[in-house]
Amino acid sequence: MPDGGCFCGKCRITYTGEPALKALCHCLDCRKITGSTYSTNLLVPEDGFQVTSGQPKTISKTADGGNTITSHFCPDCGSTLFRDGASFPGLKVVKVGVMDDVDALDQAKPGVELYTPHRVAWVAETPGAEQRKTMS
Repeated sequence: MPDGGCFCGKCRITYTGEPALKALCHCLDCRKITGSTYSTNLLVPEDGFQVTSGQPKTISKTADGGNTITSHFCPDCGSTLFRDGASFPGLKVVKVGVMDDVDALDQAKPGVELYTPHRVAWVAETPGAEQRKTMS
């Protein structure tokens, strides 16, 4: 079972099963919550997902695609652990960088890149990944 947690260790997550999708997101929200050029995500079934310790704080907003999306983050250190919302029914969007396995990012090669018009000019397309202008 893959486990992960925030920077300070207060909030912990786990999931079972295989990710339904591995995706990079270049939307402007993901830039803000990661403080970087994009986010690397595993979309995992919510029935196998669990917060195992701590109580993440949430903030919801209307995302670039028009649906409400909720970010779940540690109330102490601020690390975003996962997101969910109507755009991802039955799924949790886990931020791969919070996973404990040091190889998690290597194993999360994306099958799709989202919001590619927002990709910064010096970041290349991921070879073999579907390129989408929006969420769908």
